Amino acid sequence: MQPPKTLCLLACALLCQGLTMAADITVTFKGNSATVKHSATDSVTVETDGAHIHINSTYKEHRLRVVLKGKSTDGQLILKTAGKAQVRLEGLDLTSQEGAPIWLKNKKRVEIVAAKGTENTLAIEACRDTANQKGAVIFSKDKLRLSGKGTLHVLSKGDGCKGIHVKDDLEIEELVLDVVTTGNNLGEEAFGGGMPGGFGPHMGGFGRPGGFDPEQLSDEEKAHFEQMRAQFEQMRARFEEMREKGELPQGGPFGGGGFGSNPFNPNDSTRQGAPFGGGGFGPNPFTPNDSTRQGGPFGGFGGGFGGPMKRNYVGTAKGIKALGKITMSSGTVSVQTNSPGAEGIEGKQGIEMNGGVVSVVAVDDAINANAPICFSGAHVTARSTTNDAIDANDRSRGFMPFGMPGQQQDAQPMIVVTGGTVYAWSQIGPPEEGLDCDFSPIEIAGGTVFSAGAGMGDMPSVPNAQTAKQPTLLLIGLNIAKDEPICLLDSQSKEIGRVCMPFDLQHSSSLISFPQLEVGQSYTLRTKGYEKKFNLTEPFTIVR
Repeated sequence: MQPPKTLCLLACALLCQGLTMAADITVTFKGNSATVKHSATDSVTVETDGAHIHINSTYKEHRLRVVLKGKSTDGQLILKTAGKAQVRLEGLDLTSQEGAPIWLKNKKRVEIVAAKGTENTLAIEACRDTANQKGAVIFSKDKLRLSGKGTLHVLSKGDGCKGIHVKDDLEIEELVLDVVTTGNNLGEEAFGGGMPGGFGPHMGGFGRPGGFDPEQLSDEEKAHFEQMRAQFEQMRARFEEMREKGELPQGGPFGGGGFGSNPFNPNDSTRQGAPFGGGGFGPNPFTPNDSTRQGGPFGGFGGGFGGPMKRNYVGTAKGIKALGKITMSSGTVSVQTNSPGAEGIEGKQGIEMNGGVVSVVAVDDAINANAPICFSGAHVTARSTTNDAIDANDRSRGFMPFGMPGQQQDAQPMIVVTGGTVYAWSQIGPPEEGLDCDFSPIEIAGGTVFSAGAGMGDMPSVPNAQTAKQPTLLLIGLNIAKDEPICLLDSQSKEIGRVCMPFDLQHSSSLISFPQLEVGQSYTLRTKGYEKKFNLTEPFTIVR
């Protein structure tokens, strides 16, 4: 006689539940030790060394469930899984003295859940052995998901320590996530001179000013800097005049790379060059018969402006880094970095922010990707103190210096805004921008956008008539006063939008788009001591 079907299903359910619950592990940290509770199975092993817990699971079909709670100032969880797993934080305060406090050697996705109503803190003191102990507070070898209705604080104190490092995709939803890195980069090596110059008489590229801050210079250095700036502006004006009159001499095929580093402190390893590098080696367009062919201070307009383009680090103090794609659908995320080269959020294969609230303050790029960055509903404030606020570039194309002949935007937008709010602010000065995607256009189809940076005038990182699906303007020359409101008014003097920024910035290039903007209407942008009236004549309008 066959047993009733309902009994078979019940027995199967109980068996499966038993297998799953048998694999559950609860770790309670207490000082230099930890207690572990779990049902022993052949597929899960647990090793304990003080407050250092190593779990190895060969489960492939069932999700392992690990609960962490308690407090330790010298603890760590190393979790190696063949299948999916969940790590649930229920009031955890865990600090590692060396190596990631949560080190995931996963082959499938692991979910870290901050339990509802709980405060959880993960911290790391040092990352000296980044190769073997993983220089991050949370390190994941495969996909990672962060979720829950609790709070997770991630604090990276050591040099070369990241906040979160994922070697695949990262998903974020629901939780309150706070990431702060305070350490410096671990080891650095500069390479390359300034950005390559243009061809023939064309203007060369601008190097990165890095940590350069004119306000930190002595009076003598400031005078030298202003003299250099005045020289450059005079030469640029003369260049434009000659170009308009068709009087440009034909220089050599190349202007010449910029070979200068920081003239004020050339041995300062933390800076990435001052705003002006060495002169190029093409003929001087102002004195083409100069037999020395040294090109004067800015030879052939080919010299790059700036010192080293980039630096390699053994370990960087970035906030969040994923080698795959980062997707955020809800929750609240704040990220802060405090050292040169430390980006805030980096998703190598792209970033999607579909909801939630995001606030990033970084020394380097606040939000960065080597693929498109898309905003469809999140409220995002991205601020960089020495670089671009939001930077999306297709590195496979290589670097193309600004000002090359025939230079055109790519067809594919690299920054796409369809909803939400995007505030992108770079406070360093030229040539860094609020929104930067080199020669790819920005697509704005909805939402509110207010970027501010120095830019390069008619910079390439702007929409075009096709990608400005929502009316957008580039306002060149906006003077920003710290904490003073910037107001956009319609033709009836009714306020459309208001933004305040936490720094001063003179003569900025600001990209502005609000849903209320209409082509053919007149508007006024007003700040402290500054007012600009303009007509929005095209879907993308430049206002000077």
